[in-house]
Amino acid sequence: MAEQNTEAKLKNLLKQKKIQLWNPPYTDDDNQPGQQHMEELAQHCAPLLGLSVAEVGGALESVRVQAVNRGKGNKTYRETNVATLELLLPRDSRKDPKSKKTYLETRLDVLVQEVVDRIGDDHGLKYIKLILNGKTLCVDQRLDEQGVKNHSKMMVLKVSDAELKRQMSEEEQKKKEQNESLQRTQKGFQILSERDGSEDPDTTPFLEIADQKGNPLKIPHKERKALILAMGFHEKGRSLMKRKQYDNALCHLLQADQQFSKCDSALLTSVDNYAVLQLDIVWCYRALEALSCLDDGKSRLRRAEDCFLQCYGEQRERLRMIKGNTGREEVLFLRLYLLQSLLSYLEGNDGQAQQQLSKVESLFSRLCLDSEKMAQLMALGFSEREARLGLRACQGDLEAAANHISSRRQEQEELKQRERQKRRRRMEDISSLTEMGFSRRDAARALHRADGDVDKACEVRGGFITSLSEKRSQLKIQFKTDTPSSGDQAVQILQDSSRPAQLNNNNTEGAVSPEKVEQLLYLGFEREASEAALRLTGGDIQTATLLLLDNQGVLSPPSTSTSTPSSSTPSSTSPSSEEPTASSASTEDEELVSEVLDDISHHEEDYLDLTLEEESELIDTMKTYLSRGPTHSV
Repeated sequence: MAEQNTEAKLKNLLKQKKIQLWNPPYTDDDNQPGQQHMEELAQHCAPLLGLSVAEVGGALESVRVQAVNRGKGNKTYRETNVATLELLLPRDSRKDPKSKKTYLETRLDVLVQEVVDRIGDDHGLKYIKLILNGKTLCVDQRLDEQGVKNHSKMMVLKVSDAELKRQMSEEEQKKKEQNESLQRTQKGFQILSERDGSEDPDTTPFLEIADQKGNPLKIPHKERKALILAMGFHEKGRSLMKRKQYDNALCHLLQADQQFSKCDSALLTSVDNYAVLQLDIVWCYRALEALSCLDDGKSRLRRAEDCFLQCYGEQRERLRMIKGNTGREEVLFLRLYLLQSLLSYLEGNDGQAQQQLSKVESLFSRLCLDSEKMAQLMALGFSEREARLGLRACQGDLEAAANHISSRRQEQEELKQRERQKRRRRMEDISSLTEMGFSRRDAARALHRADGDVDKACEVRGGFITSLSEKRSQLKIQFKTDTPSSGDQAVQILQDSSRPAQLNNNNTEGAVSPEKVEQLLYLGFEREASEAALRLTGGDIQTATLLLLDNQGVLSPPSTSTSTPSSSTPSSTSPSSEEPTASSASTEDEELVSEVLDDISHHEEDYLDLTLEEESELIDTMKTYLSRGPTHSV
């Protein structure tokens, strides 16, 4: 890392002074160095960089050779489509021990196995594997299919015969498990995203998107599904990070990033979830030493910082107004500044790296807690997490922290009591509706759509009330696995039981207008079933809704037959012909749901509960590298 830093600083200096090492007088017509001019340049640059002449001279030659080879490689690639790859060989396999880099020319549309064979023949290596951006290249795939480009840098690792077989088996198993984990996570959260809370949460868990106070948020159906998947992948990724499984964690975090991209940008910049995800991704880059992801890491940290500023306020004023303090969130800024310092150092900008590191050390001294105070709080019956978060929230004040934790516990208990009361009231309301002639399933769905208002659940109205969003002061969105609370949005889905829902086979295009289909999609029904229901009911939204509810959302497209379907009432339901299939899959679905729910933290501030052990190690590493010698701004 120190050599990369030296070369990066040297490149910055040469760029500022507009010195081109690949041209005369530094490189002659035979691409050999101009010794005298190179020595003079080393003597000139050494004091500016605070390094020895010998160290700068070596770095200059390395940079010159890279520039010459890159120029030759670009020309060759343009003319012949033959790329130049930079290889980092094992030390004992280099033809020139002083040279750390070796170059290989190849087309990119060839299998990796062909390149492996060439490297093995050229350098006497029997068993090797190639590493690009921290990932092992698959020998049975082409170079370009795995992201290899002209001038890509690849590490060559030497392995024994037995080790090769073992690693190949392990890698295949690891890849298989990783893919299975991604698929199971996605499937589990997809199942949860389709649940709307209309079933009994004691037997059918569901997820709500809530703000930092636990208040449910009204979000359009499509965006809600994407958010649940995004937050689900993020939770799984964070769970893997805690177990130090950074490569697997990164795969899940990148999936979360992909799902977040489908969400409204206004929502993402008003809550901190997206910013925390960007930090977690770059933290995985650091743990995997994926220095080739430098540019991507910079852009992610920039997005994280911008999001924090919009969410918390320039001076954390919004955070302070909503949560009363800023102490717990400071750990996020410590990690942000620390990663910014690392990337600045790798770019050769020691001054900026030191500036950010100073901010990190100042924050670290405030956030690193007194073990005696931690022990005293835990002796009072508080958990280690409560003690840590409480002390940080109260800037280390022991008495204030104890009061803060007690207050938080009381708030959580009051919230649980309100949820229990809502659950009891909900079951009573369902019983009341069933006495009026509705099935329990329809009654439960009606109450859910009407946010617990029995009168609105029973009303017959001509239209639907959709998308009445509440304005809340939000900092974070989180999962909530309990019953929904009453709000100001109601959707009428039940008719008077004395009036049957008449169906007709008017299959006109006007009956299936995009607006009507969207209303049914918003309620959680599938597009094909929604269109079929609208055709069968002549475009009557409420009757179509009842038809879908009676058939559990499963409808085949209407037949071309002229026969008229029989009438149906809300209380008379018959199982769908596809129900046995759904039933047979329910056990597997519940296993998937249970599996992904295990990865969701039950504490809403789990993402802030950092011990700072890893951060402390990186701080020490950065201090070591930055203390190598004084540097001067150019």
